[in-house]
Amino acid sequence: MPSYAKYLKLERLLTSQEPGADHDEMLFIVIHQTYELWFKEILHELDYLRTLLARDDLPRSGHTMKRILTILKVMVAQIDILETMTPLEFLSFRTRLESGSGFQSAQFRELEFVLGQKRSSALDNYPAGSDERARLEKRFHATTLWDWFAGFLGGRGFDIPDEVTERDITKPPAASPAMQQTLIGIYRSDPALAEFCERLVDLDEGLQEWRYRHVKMVERTIGAKPGTVGSAGAEYLHTTLLKPLFPDLWAIRSAF
Repeated sequence: MPSYAKYLKLERLLTSQEPGADHDEMLFIVIHQTYELWFKEILHELDYLRTLLARDDLPRSGHTMKRILTILKVMVAQIDILETMTPLEFLSFRTRLESGSGFQSAQFRELEFVLGQKRSSALDNYPAGSDERARLEKRFHATTLWDWFAGFLGGRGFDIPDEVTERDITKPPAASPAMQQTLIGIYRSDPALAEFCERLVDLDEGLQEWRYRHVKMVERTIGAKPGTVGSAGAEYLHTTLLKPLFPDLWAIRSAF
């Protein structure tokens, strides 16, 4: 019977933080390692959600969405902890990051791809033949959450236009007036499905909230300085804001 420590691999986990002499570096490491664990869990839940939608299991799909949304709220709240670090405290160990940056998080790129925010240029940040590149290429050429949902609706007999079912899955989902008409019909006739649509909107809004809090945290910490990996820092992060995952679910708001 494994002990608590052995089951959770605590020796490996608690020895994976190696800060320098500066007091505040430990917080920075723990927060970002925790983010990577949450990214891993959300990807795990999204892969399960794909299976549930393929099984036409709406109740479990809704439950899984609730879990993902709750995790996302925790991720946003963690920024409050990171913001207890002043610019001078971060500057005291920033040079130890060298070329390291959250910009390089392969798991977050995977998450973006699964949610439909795909850019082929994102692959260039990972060496050919690396495990990270292989995972990202697989996600890049795979269907997304919106495609899974459209397939689920089609399986229930709803009219899903060809422009949705036959779209280029290596690009973000584009707005479809025909799909919007189907969604309007769902909102007016199927409360359970409309509720799931609202959970997708919650996910879309939650990710945008996380991005906004992230960019403000970066501005608060380093201002307009370039990022450690040579990116434009907060300037780059601003370009990621206000890009909806599911444009059709936002477009129909003005139709009711």
